[in-house]
Amino acid sequence: MEYRIFLFVPAWGQIKMSGVVCVGLWPMKAFECKKCGECCYGEGGILLQPEEIEKIADFLGLTVESFIALHCEERHGRPYIRSATSGYCTFFLQDQQCLIHPVKPGPCSLWPFYPALLKDRATWNHAKEACPGINPEASFEDFVKESKE
Repeated sequence: MEYRIFLFVPAWGQIKMSGVVCVGLWPMKAFECKKCGECCYGEGGILLQPEEIEKIADFLGLTVESFIALHCEERHGRPYIRSATSGYCTFFLQDQQCLIHPVKPGPCSLWPFYPALLKDRATWNHAKEACPGINPEASFEDFVKESKE
């Protein structure tokens, strides 16, 4: 037996909960992480701040020196997280996702709400094509608004 319950919140949708179908409206999200790892792929690298190095090293039970030697590479005198041979961040595993998620660095926490994406519609459109977490139905204005919430 199915019961229909109408919810009054913004944006059409339907939720099924053990025999009950809730039909109604709820807010559309401009971004919802799919944990796919697309943002963890590539050679761009994540620049680490000194306090991030300490937090991640502590989280992994390593000394700062060991952490840097094992997981970082120096470019232009600055530490970046190394990429694995797979092309993904050394801390991203398909079956486990981000191994340092509770202490992930600033650029990882900020994604996809980077200033460049919030200022330029064309850059946002490019990111929207690459990131399955950016809702294709969301407008640029919705995306910018959500970044401030």
